[in-house]
Amino acid sequence: QVQLVESGGGLVQAGGSLRLSCAASGRTFSRYGMGWFRQNPGKEREFVAAITGNDSRTYYADSVKGRFTISRDNAKNTVYLQMNSLKPEDTAVYFCGAGPQGRMSRDEYAYWGQGTQVTVSS
Repeated sequence: QVQLVESGGGLVQAGGSLRLSCAASGRTFSRYGMGWFRQNPGKEREFVAAITGNDSRTYYADSVKGRFTISRDNAKNTVYLQMNSLKPEDTAVYFCGAGPQGRMSRDEYAYWGQGTQVTVSS
């Protein structure tokens, strides 16, 4: 069982930056792939970024490549999402998930946090 708690969301102007954190419980965090997804009301949860557990390979949605960076600190059981050059279309609730690999499909992720709101004003 893994429990995930996101933090770091908020209101920011377009062009600004935020860093999201996702703290995980449990002693096997390093074995899990971790992903960030986002969701707006009435829409499906969409992939943003992922990082594998064993070798920290990273994957990004095309819409955030070059602006967002995912990283993890296994000693702190935490995964981060650094978001730069934010755009109004990045506005969403951001969720982190834990799964066996750390890929783009949300079906892989067995555990989810409660989400944190990111709002980017124009």
